[in-house]
Amino acid sequence: MLVDNVHLTIKAGNGGNGAVSFLRNGLTDKGGPDGGNGGNGGSIYFRGSNNLSDLSEFRFKKKMRAEDGVRGKKKNLYGKNADHLALSVPVGTQIIDENSDTVYEITDITTEVLLAQGGKGGRGNNEFKSATNQTPTYAEPGTPGEEKKLFLRLRIIADIGLIGLPNAGKSSLLSVLTHATPKIGNYPFTTLEPNIGMMGKHPIADIPGLIEGASTGKGLGISFLQHIEKTKILVHCIDVTGEDLKKVYETVRNEFAQYNTELLEKKEIILLTKSDLVEEKELKEKMNQFSKNKVLTASVYNPDSIELLKQALEKLLKN
Repeated sequence: MLVDNVHLTIKAGNGGNGAVSFLRNGLTDKGGPDGGNGGNGGSIYFRGSNNLSDLSEFRFKKKMRAEDGVRGKKKNLYGKNADHLALSVPVGTQIIDENSDTVYEITDITTEVLLAQGGKGGRGNNEFKSATNQTPTYAEPGTPGEEKKLFLRLRIIADIGLIGLPNAGKSSLLSVLTHATPKIGNYPFTTLEPNIGMMGKHPIADIPGLIEGASTGKGLGISFLQHIEKTKILVHCIDVTGEDLKKVYETVRNEFAQYNTELLEKKEIILLTKSDLVEEKELKEKMNQFSKNKVLTASVYNPDSIELLKQALEKLLKN
């Protein structure tokens, strides 16, 4: 089961309290203040990882907490700063602060994003001594670490996204383009979560089919649409044996417009699938419903058609 959405509470560590202490030893009975400062609390960072495929690590861990800083000690000993907590998520994860609606994108494996700042350690009483107050009897408490409620949403990053209504032949196409082995069946919603394969160095995602109303949550709903936001090229797979292919295409485009109009601007190829099931004359008539520079036909049983599709995709990726 692909876990692509989770709610998570994070709590950075509190700063350690400063110490109230006075020097006492065999030579000194009433020495000056020697309370040390408290250590800083640990902050919480997020970073990308290519070794993770989903957010399942947080499925049952609903709260993540960094350690507190250690309180200060006598003899001006500072408390230890707490270690920071770094949480790894798949590249392509979007993190939303539910209180401020601030959105963070995890787009690579090298950049760490600070989400919760650790508390600052309090000053010990030694820090408060002065000419007018040589024996301060108070110290500063550490400040609390930040606490935030987050919504983590995984958006698959792939160069190419195979999209279309259920049973449009996307999984079969992925299997011949990449040698991936997605579940394939002649009924709707065989694919319930994205499958990814590699065409050379380019990842291709077989995105679960949508239905009319997906932008409002029907069918597989938003889980379909969110996974295509990061793709570079969209391949609209349309079953050529259908009746009104232009309407099928417009159904998909309408859901894009309702969800995010930026999806309408992506590079695309219209691919009429299962071309082996219709006569050549009918195939040409159906191709003529679309702009000729955007439509291709393919059958998983016709290697030449698959090769032409690969060439078209490579050309688009270079532009």
